[in-house]
Amino acid sequence: MKVLGIDIGGSSFKAAPVDLRTGRLTGERFRVPVSSPCPRAEGLAAAKQIVGHFRWKGRVGIGFPGIVREGRIGIVGNLGAEWENQNGVRLFTGATGCRVGIANDADAAGLAEMRFGAGQGRAGTVLMFTFGTGIGSALFHRGQLFPNAELGHIPWAGQPIEQFASAAVKTKLDLDWAEWAGRVNVYLRVVERLFSPELIIVGGGVSQDHKAWFKLLRTQAKVVPAKLHNDAGIVGAALVGE
Repeated sequence: MKVLGIDIGGSSFKAAPVDLRTGRLTGERFRVPVSSPCPRAEGLAAAKQIVGHFRWKGRVGIGFPGIVREGRIGIVGNLGAEWENQNGVRLFTGATGCRVGIANDADAAGLAEMRFGAGQGRAGTVLMFTFGTGIGSALFHRGQLFPNAELGHIPWAGQPIEQFASAAVKTKLDLDWAEWAGRVNVYLRVVERLFSPELIIVGGGVSQDHKAWFKLLRTQAKVVPAKLHNDAGIVGAALVGE
């Protein structure tokens, strides 16, 4: 079965068809840049453009950067408050003309890694983090997802901790790997104290440079890069539309 996965980020919508038997993309990724924050009309137009680009008529899965409960959007971060308290399924079904499933973007990426990637076969407590504009998180125990675990929003020094340790902060402050890894260690100490994970999976663009900074991390849990790399969000979104 093939599903079109749309991974929505703070600055773009990324998509590709996915073979759910293998977790592999069956077409070249297509990216539509959007404003940040992104007006609802602009985002829905981006989804429509993606479906048109692939000439897609089947199911669509969406990884959305915010709280999602039974298809309804709750609190939203970087994409903007205009999306809050909306029926996400209805919005994207209307925009695409396709049958749509929607879930939190980090939850979607975590589902992909648990089925096809670094978390495959792991029965203990697993945390998946995506370091990008913010810090996305997904929490699993015995293979089951605890949805909407927004651990990037843990308060730290009067602000969400993602504003202290995200990949965007590294870029903004021009931090070297050691400086940034020190901040990530602060974050990981907090989440390890709370959840005692056995495995931490790290995704996002910085995971491709893991050899430069994983050696600087100080954790009790084993830390591994996401096997699906930047495709995890798209593959996970497709799983949501299954």
